[in-house]
Amino acid sequence: MSFKTPDLCDAFEAELGKTVRVVAPMFQRYGGRTSFSGQIVTLKLFEDNSLVREVFGENGKGKVLVIDGGGSLRCALVGDQLAILANKNGWEGVVVYGCIRDSGDINGIDIGVRALNTHPQKTLKKGIGDKNVAVTFGGVTFTPGEWLYADEDGVLVASKPLV
Repeated sequence: MSFKTPDLCDAFEAELGKTVRVVAPMFQRYGGRTSFSGQIVTLKLFEDNSLVREVFGENGKGKVLVIDGGGSLRCALVGDQLAILANKNGWEGVVVYGCIRDSGDINGIDIGVRALNTHPQKTLKKGIGDKNVAVTFGGVTFTPGEWLYADEDGVLVASKPLV
């Protein structure tokens, strides 16, 4: 599926801020895919990526995982092993409101990744967090079942498929 977020903004100009929302430009690009899109699955957690492994172990075809890590810059929520698992299970991409690690290796994996930054330290494993709850960061609420579009120019969230 080919798209450009600027073209989507133009095509859905009347719906901007309503059914189509633009995420604040805060993310770095990683992963082998420069653009990706899919239906949103969410996680809300803090410095514990136990649920990330669990979710990436599920079928992710046509889906994007949005992780609200509270914006923590103290450890990484996704590393190369989780990116490999996500790719193996068909995930289109992941947006991390937090950090990733193994960025060089992740850049060689066919998955789209957006994150605030990188950090070499892994997380604690307490199994604490929430799945499929609405999360808000970057001026946008990400609701499970909505659609996310990411490319070189930014990240959009829409209440319906745009392409």
